[in-house]
Amino acid sequence: MPDDLGEDVAPRGAVEQQKTRRWSLVGPGIVVAATGVGAGDLVATLIAGSRFGYALLWAVVLGVVVKIALAEATGRWHLATGSTIFTGWRSLGAWTSVYFVLYVAVWGFVYGATAMTSSALPLAALFPALPLEAWAVLSGLIGLSIVWFGNYRAFERIMTVLIGVMFVIVVGLAVLVVPDLGATLSGLVPRLPEGSAIYTLGLVGGVGGTITMAAYGYWVNAKGWRDASWMRVMRLDNRVAYITTGVFVVAMLIVGADLLYRSGITLTEGDRGLLDLDEILRDRFGRVVSTLFLVGFWATSFSSLLGVWQGVSLLFTDFVRTRREAGGQLSEGPAERSLPYRGYLLWLTFPPMILVFVGQPFALVVAYGALGAFFMPFLALTLVWLLNSRRTPEEWRNGWLSNALLVGAAALFLALCVDQLAGLAG
Repeated sequence: MPDDLGEDVAPRGAVEQQKTRRWSLVGPGIVVAATGVGAGDLVATLIAGSRFGYALLWAVVLGVVVKIALAEATGRWHLATGSTIFTGWRSLGAWTSVYFVLYVAVWGFVYGATAMTSSALPLAALFPALPLEAWAVLSGLIGLSIVWFGNYRAFERIMTVLIGVMFVIVVGLAVLVVPDLGATLSGLVPRLPEGSAIYTLGLVGGVGGTITMAAYGYWVNAKGWRDASWMRVMRLDNRVAYITTGVFVVAMLIVGADLLYRSGITLTEGDRGLLDLDEILRDRFGRVVSTLFLVGFWATSFSSLLGVWQGVSLLFTDFVRTRREAGGQLSEGPAERSLPYRGYLLWLTFPPMILVFVGQPFALVVAYGALGAFFMPFLALTLVWLLNSRRTPEEWRNGWLSNALLVGAAALFLALCVDQLAGLAG
């Protein structure tokens, strides 16, 4: 039997009917990839390029493969079983629900403030008439309005436009710095410069996605793909999205390697490091290029905000529904109009505004970091568990390649988890 990352073995029904317009169906993968790449990922990639040049390019490529495997496994569970990932988690025991509710409560509170501030930074630089806090509040309210009143189709279109803006600006910037093609290709050869181990793990693990990877299956269902006949389309969608994301991250690494590494320039850690890059671009290429970069910075940050507002709210809705009724199917009513969905949207938007103005208490930051560090190992390991069990129809269980990639991803994220927890303890 072909491995589950290769050809499909189930009836192809709807896929064959849609064969001639398969490319037009791509969408949920773009959404999850655009959500997963935030301003912090851009800064981490830039810093890796500024410190190690092209030496870690291979880690970006490996990260794309890892994320394709994770998203494919999530989508395959939804299509093969006809149930949601949270239904699967609940079948593993009550401990998954306890972890999840703690995670979405603390993580959502802190992430809401982080996402609003990240979206506000480029806006405050472009339009300084309003202070950063005002732009942050406006960003949260605009994101809330789009997700509250819109539907999945409109949401996907907006996300596609945002990732298009991100892609064109960042790839154009990489071309503008005139990369050294020979040095770039040499970065595909795996090697670990001294002091690069954690940066390498971060690049592999940071190519697009945390909790929003678990939302991929919900976006697949929202697209209208609800059974195994859509498996091939889902896989194409997933691969196109993460290859696009990989090109985007490679472009940022090129900017870091060619613009910063050769000049010995360092950036501020965190999202504000992109404002440092704005000043460097203005000095070297002029106001137009630096302004376009700020637009790309905003598109990157705001797409992450929208994706979390929509996707994690769907996860929370399913958490509530699976406590009340069997099956956990979102088809039993529009999730986007449900009380749990809108309640979590409000939780992501209004309480975090307090943190925008007063900062984040240390204990809250520690709890946020600790819970967040566990999520990707949790996702990878539970997918291995679910997709090798009788819960999954035999023809859609993991093959050797999926098992190898998911176990490898679990090991990678556990290493990152240990490093992050050590940093918090320090």
